[in-house]
Amino acid sequence: MRILVTGGSGQLGSEWVQYLNRQEVEFISLSSYDFDLTDHADTRRVMGNLKPDVLINCAAYTKVDQAEEEPEKAFAINGEGVANLAGYCAEHDIKLVHFSTDYVFPGTKEDGEKLPGGYPEDHPTNPINVYGESKLAGEKALKESGCSYLLCRVSWLCGRYGNNFVKTMLKLGHERDLLKVVNDQHGCPTFTKNAVDLCWKLILQEEEGTFHLSSKGKISWYDFANEIFKQADVKVHVEPVDSSEFASAAKRPAFSLLSTQKIANISGAEVIGWKEGLKNLLSELNT
Repeated sequence: MRILVTGGSGQLGSEWVQYLNRQEVEFISLSSYDFDLTDHADTRRVMGNLKPDVLINCAAYTKVDQAEEEPEKAFAINGEGVANLAGYCAEHDIKLVHFSTDYVFPGTKEDGEKLPGGYPEDHPTNPINVYGESKLAGEKALKESGCSYLLCRVSWLCGRYGNNFVKTMLKLGHERDLLKVVNDQHGCPTFTKNAVDLCWKLILQEEEGTFHLSSKGKISWYDFANEIFKQADVKVHVEPVDSSEFASAAKRPAFSLLSTQKIANISGAEVIGWKEGLKNLLSELNT
């Protein structure tokens, strides 16, 4: 099996590179500087030269607030870029593994009350910001392309590479005595190492369709911050506040929990608890 990883220098792509280095497979990793997936001709040239059996697409526009100011760029990468990849994969019988987000759902408090176990994979989508709309455009392009695909949604992504909430909290916790963290947005973190492991099992078992990859549990960002400082033994006071205290260009969902029931039913797949995932990540960051 020959694998191509796009977006290989990002948070998720870097995790894939480290993971595949430990597997007995041939793979190539390309960063966004190496490969412009929004360029139709460049897509065909690169894919034609490398001839992968599986394409793992980690390339994405992820600047949630900035997307409100530059929607064309967000849609070019998250929508049209995925359409380019999916079209080529459909023509050449290449399996496309693509990552999306909880932001494709409406994220209302009412949904949180009706869906205590989180959004199932087939729940109707209805994004509330440009970033979510652009990611949904990519999902639709993938499904309409006719290619063999795995669509993996993640939420609150955290890992040892790139920037994320855990790293930000650790940095601020060492700089300040008091932090304010929102307590009215609920979900559960996805840890990159676990997400990659789960996704790899889906690939090896030749699964297709949509899967949610996250952790077990339901928490607020405030809960998450407190546990980070507890496990890292950082002394800082965390004050719970409403989202209204933080001005942001993009509206944030109040409810982001993804149901992991479907992936939990896959042979050999282990959905870890969020506290265990955090413990593993902090251990990696300390090595």
